[in-house]
Formats: sequence, structure tokens, C-alpha cells
Amino acid sequence: MSELSSIARPYAQAVFELARESDRFEHWSSNLSQLSELVEHPDLAIVIRDPRIARNMVLNLILEVASDNLDEQSKNLVRILIHYRRLPSLPLIAQQFESLRAEHEGIVEAQIEIAYELDQQQQDSLIDAMQRQLGRKVRLTSCVNTDLIGGAVIRAGDWVIDGSIKARLQKLASSLGV
Repeated sequence: MSELSSIARPYAQAVFELARESDRFEHWSSNLSQLSELVEHPDLAIVIRDPRIARNMVLNLILEVASDNLDEQSKNLVRILIHYRRLPSLPLIAQQFESLRAEHEGIVEAQIEIAYELDQQQQDSLIDAMQRQLGRKVRLTSCVNTDLIGGAVIRAGDWVIDGSIKARLQKLASSLGV
């Protein structure tokens, strides 16, 4: 995983620079997201990783499926990734691009893992509190994990707060020597 991350970094940086120069962040986010979905599709992933299939066939397949929504720069990115056999790193390129974009726009990507779904008022209240704490805009994504029993685990960059019942029970068990 870290190898793919290292491979993806210069590509994400190059795409970020293109997006910044042309002020087309939304365009690149959309294209990278669409291409990532294609690359991660199980049927296409098999084709991409099969060394018996010629690179130009993979290129033609991807461009045929996605070309209606891709501009020439996006098509060139696909060509380069296929030529250097880096196409599997495309989802990480998209992820790193989004991180660079968020940093550029002064946004912190935060994730909350919760035992039960939050209503909109609770989410808004949490976002407001995090924005005050971090001094930046917060973009929050959430996922339900019933294993937490109750409470939540919040991650924003290096900042982690584990307020789950599960973590408290584990801490209690550890202090009791269980």
C-alpha cells in the first residue's frame, strides 16, 4: 500500500498543479472519481492486471467507457498511467489529489465512526464544534459501526478522539488486568 502511495504522489501533485493553474478543481475531482470507479470495478480490475492483455487494448476500453466525460488532459493522464503500468494507483491518486485540494481550500477532511446514525442537527453541531477547535472548515463523512456499542471515533488528519463505549470498556478491562 505504501508503495502505491509513493507512486501516486507525483501524479496527484501534477494533477493538482494543473487544476490550480486552470482553477478546475471540481472538474478534476469528478474525472478522477469516475476513473477510480472504473479502475476499481472488479471486471475491469482483472483486465488491467492481466499481463496478457495489451496496454493499448486497456486504454481503448477505458477511453471508450469514459471518453464522453473526459477532456484531453484526463485522457493523457490515463495514457501515461497505462504506459507506465500505474493504472492501479489511480484511486490513490484521486485520494491524494482530494487531500491536496482540501488543504488548498482550507478544508479539513474528517471522518466520524458512530454506533448510531446522527441526525442533521447533531452533524451540524459537531461540524461547528470541530471548526472552532481546528480553525478551519470541516468536511465530515460518517459511517455507522455498531461494534462501538455507543459513542463515536472522530478522525481529522492527525487528530483522533475515541469516545466510544468499546474503547472505554477495553481501557477498563486493561486496567483490571483482564
